[in-house]
Amino acid sequence: MQTHIFLCVLAYHLLVAIEKRFLDAGIHTSWATVREELTTHQVVTVVLPASNGDVLKIRKGSTPEPRHKEIYATLQIPSEVMKPVKTWVRAIVTE
Repeated sequence: MQTHIFLCVLAYHLLVAIEKRFLDAGIHTSWATVREELTTHQVVTVVLPASNGDVLKIRKGSTPEPRHKEIYATLQIPSEVMKPVKTWVRAIVTE
């Protein structure tokens, strides 16, 4: 129960900090609007099969749109949400 309360208080303070950054920049918006605008900036996984049956999976963030970049700049965070992560999955040989 205490963990839940802590997380709620932490989330509230994070929300207030985000809204304050926007207000300090002269942008009057809400968390709901920011959240909705960021829904199109996603993390995707590309799956590439190799000729030997192995599979290369590449997980990376999509290219941010101009509005996404504005939001990240206002929040003073990088627009690259994550570095690409490459994972090889070996083929299962059943003989």
